[in-house]
Amino acid sequence: MGTTEQHELLIDGEFRPSESGDTFRTLDPATEEPIGTVAAAKEADIDRTVESASAAFFDWKKTSPEERGRLLYALADAIREEKERLAELETRDCGKPISQAEADVEGCARYFEYYAGIADKIHGDSIPLDYDHVDYTIKEPLGITAQIIPWNFPINLVGRTVAPALAAGNVAVAKPAEQTPLSALEVGELALNVGFPPGVLNVVPGFGAEAGAALAGHPDVNGVSFTGSVVTGRTVAKLAMDNTTPVHLELGGKSPNVVFPDADFETAVENAITAIFTTNAGQVCSAGSRLLVHEDIHDEFIDELATRVAELSVGPGMDAPDVGPLVSSDQHEKVRKFIDIGREEVGEPVVGGEIPDREGYFVRPTVFDGVDNQSRIAQEEIFGPVLSVITFSDENEAIELANDVEYGLVAGIFTEDLGRAHRFAREVEAGQIYINEWFAGGVETPFGGFKDSGFGREKGLEAIESYTQVKNVCANIGADR
Repeated sequence: MGTTEQHELLIDGEFRPSESGDTFRTLDPATEEPIGTVAAAKEADIDRTVESASAAFFDWKKTSPEERGRLLYALADAIREEKERLAELETRDCGKPISQAEADVEGCARYFEYYAGIADKIHGDSIPLDYDHVDYTIKEPLGITAQIIPWNFPINLVGRTVAPALAAGNVAVAKPAEQTPLSALEVGELALNVGFPPGVLNVVPGFGAEAGAALAGHPDVNGVSFTGSVVTGRTVAKLAMDNTTPVHLELGGKSPNVVFPDADFETAVENAITAIFTTNAGQVCSAGSRLLVHEDIHDEFIDELATRVAELSVGPGMDAPDVGPLVSSDQHEKVRKFIDIGREEVGEPVVGGEIPDREGYFVRPTVFDGVDNQSRIAQEEIFGPVLSVITFSDENEAIELANDVEYGLVAGIFTEDLGRAHRFAREVEAGQIYINEWFAGGVETPFGGFKDSGFGREKGLEAIESYTQVKNVCANIGADR
């Protein structure tokens, strides 16, 4: 599938135009030039997709777990074989540096590989009652699951959400974001090539208000996974709950990265940069967008941080820069407005704040110091390369500041005091805690949020819980003697 041809909807094993004939363009964020034209799914297309998925589920749920696992392994291998091509496509579609796109492709493959190994290990329990009863549970697939995928990690999130669904015996309807639809379509095509039955994995690009809403609110969809903003997530949840459909939501964060005086200085600085700037230009739900620095090391730390941030290269993803473009003109405008808000609330940034005079959606990495934790730039998710620095004086204040937001996705601490680190992990309201390394963990570690960051868990064994339902069987085997 080339990047300049017409891209159609993948429904029931075939690429088809939308029933309306409507299309949209996907742009390269580094050049603002179109790289493809994509069919735009609407309600009629979603109805058609769900109908075909329902027919496919009847056979897929009866496919042995062993065979499902083999197909997932085969898809993992196929993704790795196409790693270079898929990474280039991902970079051109969403802008991130090519090395990060390569890591995302490998991550997608790893998800299919990991859940391939779990497919034949999803089982229930035997529950002891009394001598005359046998009681056990069965974990059954939900049925048709919808994966509404965000634009910041398109191919990685396909693996993260689709792989556990298929491993558990569900069929999937993936709706990639309209900004970044291409890699999901490629994974769908590879799935067909390695032998997945038609209708087991469907890919229907389109806009959220049309395709996304129709999918989340479809009465025959049995489970919904959504990653995105709080506002949209609440809408998705309401649509699903009208049909009493279970929902998993991962809704972003405003995550605290806390540095104590006893931290390894070099490690803490490097990770502060990785947490907000050099990973997809800060367009990461788990970005360390609030940097809490102890007052004893604040000046030295910020001086070194500012020096290094000023040296970061900004450019097209294919040029392997430190920081690529933002994904779209809308996101570019949002980040620019927040930089203006930061100037109003705090003053000039200590570094960055400029918009490069060039084509593409670029923003220089920006650091605001002396930020009040109640300010907008400290409370609202900017989703870009903008860092708010807040000073604290002791452990209790650090924990209070860390918790003083509506989000609770991740939090990190840099300290050599392991007692302090584990107290922090116990007291901070977040779904994942990083100790002395930002973005610690992997495919195997459960991921999800507290508070406005959502509910449910992806990754690891816990993800299977979102894609199965438990049936209890109780039999009276007593007999007269």
